[in-house]
Amino acid sequence: MAAMAPGGSGSGGGGVNPFLSDSDEDDDEVAATEERRAGLRLGSGGGLDPGSADSLSPQDPVALGSSARSGLSGEAAAAAVALGGGGETPGRLSIDAIAAQLLRDQYLLTALELHTELLESGRELPRLRDYFSNPGNFERQSGTPPGMGAPGIPGAAGVGGPGGREPSTTSGGGQLNRAGSISTLDSLDFARYSDDGNRETDERVAEHEVPLQERKNYKSSPEIQEPIKPLEKRALNFLVNEFLLKNNYKLTSITFSDENDDQDFELWDDVGLNIPKPPDLLQLYRDFGNHQVTGKDLVDVASGVEEDELEALTPILGNLPPTLEASQTVQNSLLIQKLEDKISLLNSEKWSLMEQIGRLESEMNFLKNEHFAISAICDSVQPSLDQSSHKDSEDSEQNPVTNSSDKGQNKDIHLSKSDEVDSTIPKENFPNSFPRREREGMPSSSPSSKNTVHFDKPNRKLSPAFHQALLSFCRMSADSRLGSEVSRIADSEKSVMLMLGRCLPHIVPNVLLAKREELIPLILCTACLHPEPKERDQLLHILFNLIKRPDDEQRQMILTGCVAFARHVGPTRVEAELLPQCWEQINHKYPERRLLVAESCGALAPYLPKEIRSSLVLSMLQQMLMEDKADLVREAVIKSLGIIMGYIDDPDKYQQGFELLLSALGDPSERVVSATHQVFLPAYAAWTTELGNLQSHLIPTLLNKIEKLLREGEHGLDEHKLHMYLSALQSLIPSLFALVLQNAPFSSKAKLHGEVPQIEVTRFPRPMSPLQDVSTIIGSREQLAVLLQLYDHQLEHEGTTGWESLLWVVNQLLPQLIEIVGRINVTSTACVHEFSRFFWRLCRTFGKIFTNTKVKPQFQEILRLSEENIDSSAGNGVLTKATVPIYATGVLTCYIQEEDRKLLVGFLEDVMTLLSLSHAPLDSLKASFVELGANPAYHELLLTVLWYGVVHTSALVRCTAARMFELLVKGVNETLVAQRVVPALITLSSDPEISVRIATIPAFGTIMETVIQRELLERVKMQLASFLEDPQYQDQYSLHTEIIKTFGRVGPNAEPRFRDEFVIPHLHKLALVNNLQIVDSKRLDIATHLFEAYSALSCCFISEDLMVNHFLPGLRCLRIDMEHLSPEHEVILTSMIKECEQKVENKTVQEPQGSMSIAASLVSEDTKTKFLNKMGQLTTSGAMLANVFQRKK
Repeated sequence: MAAMAPGGSGSGGGGVNPFLSDSDEDDDEVAATEERRAGLRLGSGGGLDPGSADSLSPQDPVALGSSARSGLSGEAAAAAVALGGGGETPGRLSIDAIAAQLLRDQYLLTALELHTELLESGRELPRLRDYFSNPGNFERQSGTPPGMGAPGIPGAAGVGGPGGREPSTTSGGGQLNRAGSISTLDSLDFARYSDDGNRETDERVAEHEVPLQERKNYKSSPEIQEPIKPLEKRALNFLVNEFLLKNNYKLTSITFSDENDDQDFELWDDVGLNIPKPPDLLQLYRDFGNHQVTGKDLVDVASGVEEDELEALTPILGNLPPTLEASQTVQNSLLIQKLEDKISLLNSEKWSLMEQIGRLESEMNFLKNEHFAISAICDSVQPSLDQSSHKDSEDSEQNPVTNSSDKGQNKDIHLSKSDEVDSTIPKENFPNSFPRREREGMPSSSPSSKNTVHFDKPNRKLSPAFHQALLSFCRMSADSRLGSEVSRIADSEKSVMLMLGRCLPHIVPNVLLAKREELIPLILCTACLHPEPKERDQLLHILFNLIKRPDDEQRQMILTGCVAFARHVGPTRVEAELLPQCWEQINHKYPERRLLVAESCGALAPYLPKEIRSSLVLSMLQQMLMEDKADLVREAVIKSLGIIMGYIDDPDKYQQGFELLLSALGDPSERVVSATHQVFLPAYAAWTTELGNLQSHLIPTLLNKIEKLLREGEHGLDEHKLHMYLSALQSLIPSLFALVLQNAPFSSKAKLHGEVPQIEVTRFPRPMSPLQDVSTIIGSREQLAVLLQLYDHQLEHEGTTGWESLLWVVNQLLPQLIEIVGRINVTSTACVHEFSRFFWRLCRTFGKIFTNTKVKPQFQEILRLSEENIDSSAGNGVLTKATVPIYATGVLTCYIQEEDRKLLVGFLEDVMTLLSLSHAPLDSLKASFVELGANPAYHELLLTVLWYGVVHTSALVRCTAARMFELLVKGVNETLVAQRVVPALITLSSDPEISVRIATIPAFGTIMETVIQRELLERVKMQLASFLEDPQYQDQYSLHTEIIKTFGRVGPNAEPRFRDEFVIPHLHKLALVNNLQIVDSKRLDIATHLFEAYSALSCCFISEDLMVNHFLPGLRCLRIDMEHLSPEHEVILTSMIKECEQKVENKTVQEPQGSMSIAASLVSEDTKTKFLNKMGQLTTSGAMLANVFQRKK
């Protein structure tokens, strides 16, 4: 490269001397500054070196005219070139200088002619080539006359600077026009030129043109704007589409997307700009008038403004000839520009110092942790602060707006000069010094830990410029967002947090959905420690939207992170930062996201301000419980409500909690109801106990609701609601017992000392959840054991005087419950079972002593079991109610010791006897047998009770016992049936009383239905045959009725052989006999039962022989009866007979037809035939086709 003498450096458009190489400038900063200042003093004899102009050749891409950056008008530049140092004759001007002069004075046609002639002679001039290849130089011409600058500084827009620029302005408010070529040494991109001199194009040059173009065209008139570039168009398309979507112009957005189908509007990176996404259109519009465009912002992209050059501007103007002195307006503009630049520099210095202070504070904290002395910290930090401040301010002055290629070159230059920088500036001045010391493993306590890092210098004689050019081939990217992040090493915790806050939003979308939970720790730590609230909000938004539909494990991970975040930041930030994220997703379309919200409310409850817990969070959960349609979400809501109830302390919210409890109990989902009993109800009961409302409000309110149901349900009880309220009462029993223990007279004596008594494993019923465990409610199993010991002693020896909580149970709760029990329907198996389970849990929880001394006496007082109370006309009214089965199955079965079993047997025997002798309905006794028979442990006991009835002296009692066997047979194993049931039934079947014998028939039929032992079946078959074939029973109308009813009930389920050989033939005989019955009432009764039996048997497979010999003849006999007594039955019988005859004739009897009866088959066939006939009559009219499916009026 030719040696360059100090030339004129531009004072308006640029601050880098084009006649100095980068190596010359970097050798000695002070000398370079002086040279730049001297180069500006054109009027003081500092002219050009004559040889320098001659040495410039047209092919040299860095050959520059001296007046190109002078910042003067054309005449001043010419005069300056003409001046020689000390009267020397100036040398010949170079072609490049002539071209620069022509372009600067806007003699474009002359310049074009020169360019053409040079091309034809093979001597292309880069300046002219770049100028005429840039369309912007011709599409944005302003009205400035040739040879004149813009209204700022006279001649400040000289074209002759590097790259051939068109006229521009500095502080005058005009435009800074861009050229395509930038050719100063500090920004020259050697890779952009090929060997033949042609410029290689790279579309990525436009990466930073969009923000620059926004600044350049700011407040510019539309007629002088450049045509839109492709990347600018894609960026604006993205922002416009985003605006349309945000403002619900969805159809317009779809149309817009279709018209730009080459662009992906979902991803900003598809635009092609490696910069962060700009604000939306609304924000850009609002900020339109807020831009402060300073003169320094309008500096040319390939140069920078030095503070020293700004200071040297005034002396230059003072030394100009009088004809070139600026006017007062120009001087004011210069002063304004200088002050604005000073402000900008001071702001930069301020931010640099603030960052330095943060870094030093981080170092100080680290050193304190490593037990450094305070003096050592002060000695090392203070010089670092002073030197860093000076260096940072210089850097801010030397690095104005640069384009992408300039940034890359600057990074390369710093790499080549790193040894020089490290040798002159202490290492701690650089932001990455502190982390690097740790990475290199240097001892933190060593005094040399902050020494400068030295790099080996090669023993070579290559010029710095050559090194610079060589290193430019290292492909390092700092001109993109990612390159910028990579090139900066964080120097403190705050810097790390800032970097993570910038990078994580770009990382998350590119991580596989299945692995995104791996990012949760990173997101949470950054959100905890990041200093900017807006960034924290964005990170937490990313956390809650991290996974589209998080599964259970992923939700647990996010919840764990939220709890850790809450513990770290405290209640205020949890309220301000986490809760809004929950609120945003409360109505999300995916149930997994709503589930995350519901679970978060419970998990964060302990870490929220108490006012928020009882207001906002409670309202959120209430809304989700009422509105959400997903069972899983409502289940999570209920669990979170339970947690809230454990932390809420506002008594005014008690009623709201009770309403939520009732809503949860009435939820249609079994999952939600189960969660209510396991979590919400125990937690609410604990709060109710603290408020003193358990016995005064909660339990009485539920009891009153049950009573109201019974009053309103005389004609139809709502069993679902009854179950809802009663199950809630059952779940409250542990809380009630805990209250009784805690308020007992001995509670103050319950101290843990010495050996703690053990609690029997079966002492309490198994709790539905840990929250219903009495030991959990009390506090510990040891404390409960002490209290139980004192409780039993108090009940057995000292009574209940002064024990208000227990007296309320004895005197108010139990009487009200017993009264309710007496009012429920005894035939409702579900109600009997529910109340039985309730009393069983109540008695087991309160203990055996309480049951024997407080519960049983109240039931016995009401039942009054004695033969003196028998009323032969109406029976003992109480014994026919549900009180009997509930007392037998809920109270007497709580404890199964021998005396307890004897008490139960005696009670059942007395009830059976009293009901039989009083001719009362047996429903209460049957309900007791059904409830107890469900448990095999009570089968022997029930058989003992029945045997008592078998051998009873009263025929009424024996008849009752015979009927009870029918209920017991289904659940008893075949061994007991063979050993205990059949012998008893055979004994009763030979009873002198015909009514007792008839009462055994249903039990024999049930045995035929359930037992598979052939011996037992034969014995039963023989007994039934004796009933049918014995002449003494020929006229027993009631016996025949009972047998037909039994055959109809058990026939379809009985053994096929028994059905074919015994049931169907005997039904045929009974139908023949009924044709001869004289009494119409009896005949109709028998015929009706026969019709029901035949209808039930028609679903079974019947062989052709059996059909012809017995089934069809029996139906015909039955039809004869129905013709006279019940014509409506006769029509159905005729259809059944026709269907059977048709099957016999066609020999189409096949496998059993499942559950479809012959009558049903017939109906379906007729329906199909009619439908097809109807369809055949239709035309193709759609209206007529629709009429086929209309209901007949």
